Amino acid sequence: MRQPSPAAPAASTAAPTIATLADARKLSDGLMAAMTSLLDLIEKETTLVRAGKIREAMALEMQKNEMSRHYLATLGHLKGAQDFFVKSAPDLLQALHRHHDTFRAMLQVNLTVLATAHAVSEGIIRGVNGEMQKKSMPQTYTAAGVRTAPHPRHAAPLSVSRTL
Repeated sequence: MRQPSPAAPAASTAAPTIATLADARKLSDGLMAAMTSLLDLIEKETTLVRAGKIREAMALEMQKNEMSRHYLATLGHLKGAQDFFVKSAPDLLQALHRHHDTFRAMLQVNLTVLATAHAVSEGIIRGVNGEMQKKSMPQTYTAAGVRTAPHPRHAAPLSVSRTL
């Protein structure tokens, strides 16, 4: 018999019932607060990565994961109450959409910065590996006196420790 996982009770927590405008406002405020706090953390991460402080940015990972889970849970509650929002609080729903569009744009900036940092670091690693391969391969010349390049198939892999 399979034992339930410890995460199962948290996942089955029932969404709060939205029956009044006050409930809708509370849920809306909670989602906006979740987006704002997550955005603040992401902006901090973006600033750290741009400054080359990768270790400090990586330290924010657990906090970012927890905030993301909270945001997704709150967003799930909103989706469950969407009919109420459409019928009774369309202006509140529209404000949430505007705030979410800003949120999405800021996430795109963060993803661009992270992708750039990844590409730069990958380029550096490939450059270092190429230089190491040049030094470890025999330097030979063709009959025409041109230096030969070793075939990539003969290159040894580079091992990198990810511990900072």
